[in-house]
Amino acid sequence: MTMTDGATPRQSRGLWKKCVAALMAIAVAGCQAVVPKSAPPPTPSTTAPPPVKKPGGPLPDDQARHRVAVLVPLTGPNAAVGTSIGNAANLAALDTGGANIRITLYDTAPGAAAAARRAVAEGNGLILGPLFSEDVSAVAPIARAAKVPVISFSNDNAISGDGVYLLGFSPDQSIDRVVTYAKSRGLVRIAALVPGGAYGRRVSTALIKSVEGAGSQVVTMQTYDRSPAALAAAVKKLGPASGYDAVLIADNGRIALQAGPLVRKAAGSAPRLLGTELWNTEFALSKSPAMQGAWFASVSDTMYRSLSAKYRAQFGRPPYRLASLGYDAVLLAVRIGAAWKIGEPFPQKALDDKGGFAGVDGAFRFGKDGIAQRALDVQQVGTDGFTTVSPAPRGFGD
Repeated sequence: MTMTDGATPRQSRGLWKKCVAALMAIAVAGCQAVVPKSAPPPTPSTTAPPPVKKPGGPLPDDQARHRVAVLVPLTGPNAAVGTSIGNAANLAALDTGGANIRITLYDTAPGAAAAARRAVAEGNGLILGPLFSEDVSAVAPIARAAKVPVISFSNDNAISGDGVYLLGFSPDQSIDRVVTYAKSRGLVRIAALVPGGAYGRRVSTALIKSVEGAGSQVVTMQTYDRSPAALAAAVKKLGPASGYDAVLIADNGRIALQAGPLVRKAAGSAPRLLGTELWNTEFALSKSPAMQGAWFASVSDTMYRSLSAKYRAQFGRPPYRLASLGYDAVLLAVRIGAAWKIGEPFPQKALDDKGGFAGVDGAFRFGKDGIAQRALDVQQVGTDGFTTVSPAPRGFGD
């Protein structure tokens, strides 16, 4: 367990201004030092400072701050990504002054349920995390019994609701955004390549729903098991290019780099290639001739690049892309914390604000199902990286 102490308590009416100021500082930094999206991340330093100072005893007694737990893996095989999220959470607390909250990190690697029980026992009124869906399932009943909301970093729709909110990036929303944009550009006949397994079933369902909503058509959908032979066979089964306007490769950038040339060889340059938010960190896409002009939808990287630079300056290494979830979760906690009275439960109703919230990853709000609805960019792959062809809305109109 690790913790970060906030600054001296101040009046709560200034807390939302501090959240905005933190985002503005990130945005200004972005105007001064923008990292090209096509550039690979810098080599991590081997002399990075520890993420936060470890406490030498029990948590101090807080009379003017709320305790907020961050549950992430800090040891084991997923320690790097968990530490990155935790570091970003602490950075957000520092950027906003941390006047009304105390952030405490709990390691889920030895057991997410044990981490949740300790977090509840130590008086945390809000849980940010865990990262993995199975850990959320273990934490949820413990948090519900204590009437402590959970804002998870997962994107597994099956675990949301009843006090559990999902902040993770949803492939369903990414697919819907790119399909809708393709329709606006006259591409209505969609072919798809989807991996087998649970993820493949999820994106297949999402594609069918999105296509129906857009008034387009799925003309063929082929699955594969991520082996080169299976992928090649699936591309062959798509049929002649005259039957479709676009091909959705509903997988990560590494698979897209394999599938793109196969599609081009079989279908030529006519069909547009479409992708998901998983392409956002695959810088090699811009170096592939077959992927030129491809579209995918994801959260904007405009402020994230600056957060990444600030993170590197603070910790001596680049963050994982998911670090922004930790930062934005704390911004959210600080904002709502302005109306959270000491000694009372977290005001969960505030999470239902239809106007949404602002973060490093852009505008978002929670639906009735507890899933974060995000405003997404549509990006186009080019030789110099990714360019925005359809900017994300700045907020929500309804």
